[in-house]
Amino acid sequence: MKQSLQLRLGQHLTMTPQLQQAIRLLQLSTLELQAEVEQVLESNLMLERAEDEGESGADAGASPAEASAGSAETAGPAEGGEGSAEEPDDDGFTQEPDLTMEGGDIPEELPVDSAWEDVYDGTAGHTGSADGEAVEFDQLRGREVTLRDHLQWQLLLTPLSETDRAVATAIIDAIDEDGYLRASLEEIRDSMGGEPPVGLDEVEAVLHRVQAFDPPGIAARDLRECLLIQLRQLDPRTCWRAEAIDLVSDHLALLASRDFAQLSRRMRLDRAALQEVLRLVQGLSPRPGGKLPASEPEFIIPDVFVRKHKGTWLVELNADALPRLRINPYYASLVRRADTSADNTTLKAHLQEARWFMKSLQSRSETLLRVASTIVERQRGFLEHGDEAMKPMVLHDVAEVLGMHESTISRVTTRKYMHTPRGIFELKYFFSSHLPTDSGSGCSSTAIRALIRRLVAAENPQKPLSDNRIASLLSKEGIQVARRTVAKYREGMAIPPSSERKRLA
Repeated sequence: MKQSLQLRLGQHLTMTPQLQQAIRLLQLSTLELQAEVEQVLESNLMLERAEDEGESGADAGASPAEASAGSAETAGPAEGGEGSAEEPDDDGFTQEPDLTMEGGDIPEELPVDSAWEDVYDGTAGHTGSADGEAVEFDQLRGREVTLRDHLQWQLLLTPLSETDRAVATAIIDAIDEDGYLRASLEEIRDSMGGEPPVGLDEVEAVLHRVQAFDPPGIAARDLRECLLIQLRQLDPRTCWRAEAIDLVSDHLALLASRDFAQLSRRMRLDRAALQEVLRLVQGLSPRPGGKLPASEPEFIIPDVFVRKHKGTWLVELNADALPRLRINPYYASLVRRADTSADNTTLKAHLQEARWFMKSLQSRSETLLRVASTIVERQRGFLEHGDEAMKPMVLHDVAEVLGMHESTISRVTTRKYMHTPRGIFELKYFFSSHLPTDSGSGCSSTAIRALIRRLVAAENPQKPLSDNRIASLLSKEGIQVARRTVAKYREGMAIPPSSERKRLA
């Protein structure tokens, strides 16, 4: 085979480091972005925080949050900005304005026998600890008491022998988050060991002591025992208590199948009396462990705020969640253009990386604001009337309006949250598929779910609506939906089937 040299012309797309950084920042959540900013601040000496609000207006190195955090009307250009920033000089920064305190100018010197707090109130906006350090709000919350902690606390107050206390501890360790004992008595006995071995009767006796703990129904081995424990702990003078115990002990299967006619005959109760007994049983908790939190609550920081002002929906970024950065003017002034030394080369590289990073932050904020504004413009009906007015929308619809790729819209809307008068929603919530309607406009799956919830809430509890009946009612409203689709949406909303929704009244 003869070798030869050939010249070919072609085009290909190359992702520069700047573009890769911008894409990565775009898909980060607020908490991940804050962690990324902290890492960059530690590695790049040119970047620093712009702590004071007065700096951001005149400092060209201020974070891009100030450039794009202004509110935007959904029907027009962005508003709420306070004017354009000053032009930066060759070093990429401008002179800082003089800063003043809220209560006036800072005096040149304070009396020697006075403290800062005597002149200025330093408690606004944060809470101080005993040693004078600021304490974050979430640090003031005590540790959540788990179910095991609650049971162990009661065990410490219960007079037991050392052996019985060890058995009770083993029982508590075998209780799941719903409050049920998932280990058999034999397994608990075998796990104890020791000499002499613990008998099953002793383990069962300790189990009865633990079942008397709070919350009622704890350490039960099945649903029947859980309900019986709760009923037996009620005041003996409670109306219908004996009948409820009889129902749970002998007729729980009939109750599960909603066979109220057979249940009334077996218990020899009329309709009104059976209804009272059922009301007492339904007031019990099938998951006693669920009364205590299983994990720490999670706080969501919204990225976008939406509010209505004079009939217009405004969209604005959460300025508190955006990083406020600037280029350090001192280090930037040390850069010499004609100097090729190693130190100057390092300073130049850090300065360029800092500018790229801040530009990527600005691009992220601007893109997020544009996408959120487009979503609000299309979903005005939801903001005005609720889920039933949600319009069908997919990523392609927003991408087409903004002239972006669908993957960019997907990155922007993932783990980003919007605060609206109707609550806080992930941006992904506003995207849904559509089903055909008689008018040809289509109806979103979110609106169909809301309609199903409304129909189920208004149904006759004695004759609940079947999936076929719900599909028929939706068809009368012009929405063509199959029975299996109704069943899929119903199960997704944790709505039980019609046979389990049946009630006496």
